[in-house]
Amino acid sequence: MSVCTKWAPRGRQMLLCTLVAWSASATAQHSTLPDTIAKVKPSVVIVGSYNPTAAPRFSLRGTGFVVGSGNWVVSNAHVLPAPGSAQPQGQLVVQVRTGPDSFQTRAAKVLDKDVFHDLTLLQIDGPPVTALPLADSDRVKEGQQLAFMGFPIGGALGFSSVTHRAMVSSITQARLPSAQSGQLNERAIRGLREGNFLIFQLDATAYPGNSGGPLFDPVSGEVVGVMNMVLLKGARESALSHPSGISYAIPARHVRDMLARQRP
Repeated sequence: MSVCTKWAPRGRQMLLCTLVAWSASATAQHSTLPDTIAKVKPSVVIVGSYNPTAAPRFSLRGTGFVVGSGNWVVSNAHVLPAPGSAQPQGQLVVQVRTGPDSFQTRAAKVLDKDVFHDLTLLQIDGPPVTALPLADSDRVKEGQQLAFMGFPIGGALGFSSVTHRAMVSSITQARLPSAQSGQLNERAIRGLREGNFLIFQLDATAYPGNSGGPLFDPVSGEVVGVMNMVLLKGARESALSHPSGISYAIPARHVRDMLARQRP
């Protein structure tokens, strides 16, 4: 006899069994997350620029994570230095974790850039780094509990990786038409012309620096999406002047497409 049928009146057995099962699942997930964070953390990297004549010499631009054979890094396209900028950007680099509080700076180059989905694929020098597996993002459901990791607020926290829980509050269109013509800007118009795609809307607050970080399953550590803080908030929340507690992520299916283009 199960716990729920032993202690509950007959009419309430089904409800109590459901609650017990949900509580057990939530408890198991909570106890597993610390182990998953320890497994994911070595694969989450800092994407930035290095300029020996600047102060500071290193400037954080966003987060990334290692995929493939260990020398590829996925991040957002908008974290890359702007082409043709008048300001000296420095060399594109990636900082890879070598210990609990230490990083190694490695030169990086752009292999692919998907502006429409705001994704980029970088190749880094040096020995391979442990890669994160990609999950089937088409199987993500609304209400699913996930987690994301990154380096928020640009290094004000000392380049410490931070993990947040996130619930998938909606799977929705990336771009919505503006209610008034005055709200349309060049980027919004270009996006509407290029088309649309589905994104994950998350019940969580991400910050500058989280861009490009992995959205992952808290049990398996598999990546289901890439955090985004610029393209989508600019298109969907241009009227908001304060943090809304909503963040977005690009489904990992578009990362898979980008990786497939690298294979002959």
